[in-house]
Amino acid sequence: MRRALELAAKAEGQTYPNPMVGALVIQGGKVIAEGYHRRAGLPHAEIVALKKAGSRARGATLVVSLEPCCHVGRTSPCTDAILKSGVREVVVGMRDPNPRVAGKGIRILQRNGVKVARDVLRPECERLNEVFVKYITTGFPFVTLKSALSLDGKIATAAGESRWITSAPARRYVHHLRHTCSAILVGAGTVVMDNPRLTARPEKKTGGHPARVILDNQNRVPLGARVFHNSRTQRVIYVMSPEGPEEKEQVLVARGVEVIRIREKGGGIDLRRLFRTLARMELTSILIEGGGQVNASVLEAGLVDKVVFFLAPLIIGGKEAPGPVMGAGVRRLRQALKLKNVKWTPIGSDWMVEGGL
Repeated sequence: MRRALELAAKAEGQTYPNPMVGALVIQGGKVIAEGYHRRAGLPHAEIVALKKAGSRARGATLVVSLEPCCHVGRTSPCTDAILKSGVREVVVGMRDPNPRVAGKGIRILQRNGVKVARDVLRPECERLNEVFVKYITTGFPFVTLKSALSLDGKIATAAGESRWITSAPARRYVHHLRHTCSAILVGAGTVVMDNPRLTARPEKKTGGHPARVILDNQNRVPLGARVFHNSRTQRVIYVMSPEGPEEKEQVLVARGVEVIRIREKGGGIDLRRLFRTLARMELTSILIEGGGQVNASVLEAGLVDKVVFFLAPLIIGGKEAPGPVMGAGVRRLRQALKLKNVKWTPIGSDWMVEGGL
């Protein structure tokens, strides 16, 4: 099962809206075939492994990190292929939380005489697919809040300079983070101040590019912003208010940008409505790379699942220098958001602090 998880992780960030899955076929105590799901629309891990095994799969054991599907989606049911292969036993890491499966795949196999062992390394399997589990059970994407800050909690100087607070190794890791998510989200302030491309350029990685989501309910982002330059080849989603200018929408749509109009709530975009919309667009994981106000808004809306902060050995100072989370904040320490499963990792001269909310 650990090998199945290793195989599944090879497609990290590439399978959405599907989960990452790995599979092995074992005959006579030896692994005779392996496979993993590479991308939505391509064969599932079980199918890849069984095809490699061929006739040798008869009487064998199939190890798979997620319960085999039993419904027609982008591909045919895996349970049909397993039964046809003559596999004697299936070892499953975790049950599929998708209501269309949710134990039905296991029951189909058992009813047809296949022995099934369940919940092998289940916590590890669930951890690998935390994005899929959140998305499929709640209808919301899995949200990671990322920020880079100095020792004294500043994300920029009072003059707005923020490049570069962290070291080159930390910045390279951020490109890996981007590569694993289906979308990157920023506010208008970040685009106006930094004019970023928001592309993912990880080392030794190939595959799709995350969508870029721009929040701009006050029509601040200029049409010449760099994030729009490659909008015909890499997905850009521009979020504006219902009252935003139609002319701007027409220009952006002509450039291949997807424009979403979301009503406002509390003076800003209704984030819960927006995130549900993004999930319906099959964007299952969002990396927030905004400024202090956007960060505060997503935290206050209860949308953040994970926090990743990069702490640099710098002292910036200045009461006008912005911090990573603005908004009203809390009045008492007992109201502060507390991280769980906290992990500290040195990266170059910086520290990466990550944890769940």
